[in-house]
Amino acid sequence: MHETDEEIADLQRLLDASIGRANGHLTGIVTDDRRLDARQLATELTGMKVLVLATVTARGEPRTSCVDGHFLHGRWLFGTAATAIKVKHMRARPAVSATYVDGERIGVFTHGTAQVVSEGPEFEEYNAYFTDYYGSDPQTWDETGVVYATIEPSWTVAYASDPGSFPRQTDADNGK
Repeated sequence: MHETDEEIADLQRLLDASIGRANGHLTGIVTDDRRLDARQLATELTGMKVLVLATVTARGEPRTSCVDGHFLHGRWLFGTAATAIKVKHMRARPAVSATYVDGERIGVFTHGTAQVVSEGPEFEEYNAYFTDYYGSDPQTWDETGVVYATIEPSWTVAYASDPGSFPRQTDADNGK
């Protein structure tokens, strides 16, 4: 878990506001007893999670692909080849959606704005994180290089069939 107490509080506000804006169909499924709180969510999303990422073409057509999603500081982070079509989509039309699902156990649904990072201190920070995580420099994986993107969430809902089975990592557990 990489979130500070402030980031956990921000994530909780986002989760509460998102479900508060949901329609009756969704709240009939994601009932109060099937929601994860921010600390449970951040703990569960530690490490790599395969995300289905939706971008939009110039014609307004949706396109999905999978990315290695990493949940850091209350935001999804992922990398992809600099020449990937999804990068072109995100730069031109940054509205994206991402979904992480593990069977019926958990579903995390996020809508927001992609921020593509291809240089600078933020890029270096992300590259160091991924190099440490994967054991090699992502910039060596593709001859055109790798770019990183975060999703600035405007809406996130987290469903769990049994929220009580999801732990909440505390600051003490996290070595803080």
